[in-house]
Amino acid sequence: MNLQDFRQQIDEIDRGLVDLFMQRMDLSAEIAHYKKKHNLPIHDPAREQQKLHELSGTIREDRRAYVAAFYSLLFELSRAEQERIQRLSGAV
Repeated sequence: MNLQDFRQQIDEIDRGLVDLFMQRMDLSAEIAHYKKKHNLPIHDPAREQQKLHELSGTIREDRRAYVAAFYSLLFELSRAEQERIQRLSGAV
């Protein structure tokens, strides 16, 4: 394999990641509507910690910090999307 082959594989993975990310953000929007309807807070630190704990057991130890950073950003982006949806629907 050469560098171009590796880059093509990365490009394919990236396309898949974007598709999955968009699905996740769509679900975050649905969750925002649910939370608004049921008067629930957007931020759920216990859920985030539970998710990180569950994932840490499936990740190689030398990459756990990377996965934690990745998910911390995903959580932040999901909260931002939920806040945006709630603002658009009249909740602040």
